[in-house]
Amino acid sequence: MELGPQTLALQARLEALPGAVGEPMTASRGREPLVILYKVMGKMFAILAVRGPQNVIVKCDPHLAEILREQYAGVGHRSHLDRRFWISIDLDSDVPADEIVRLAEGSYRLICKGLTKKQRAELAALG
Repeated sequence: MELGPQTLALQARLEALPGAVGEPMTASRGREPLVILYKVMGKMFAILAVRGPQNVIVKCDPHLAEILREQYAGVGHRSHLDRRFWISIDLDSDVPADEIVRLAEGSYRLICKGLTKKQRAELAALG
C-alpha cells in the first residue's frame, strides 16, 4: 500500500485525535485494505481511501457542504452516505491541505457532539 504524502499526513492527523480508531476495510476477496474507517466511540467520522484515487469522506454541516461543493472542484459526493451531511474530498485537488485537515477535525467534533454523556466522559478520560 503506497500512500501519497497528503494521505499519510492526513492519516497521522486522524490517528492523533483522542479516541480515534482506524479500521481497515478490504474487498470481499482482497487482502489490501481499500479504505480505513475512522471512528470515535464506535461512530464513524471519516473514511480515508488508501487504494485508488486518494480521497477522504467526512461529515459536514449541510449548509457548509453546499458552499464547499460550489467553491472547490475537489469536493463532491462519492458514497452511499447521505449527500446532505457527507462530502468527499479529493486529496490531490484544489482543496488546500489545511482546509482538508480542518474539515476532518470538524467531522470528528460533529460526531463527538452526538455522543451520549457517558461516552463523552469515557472519551475525556482517554485524553
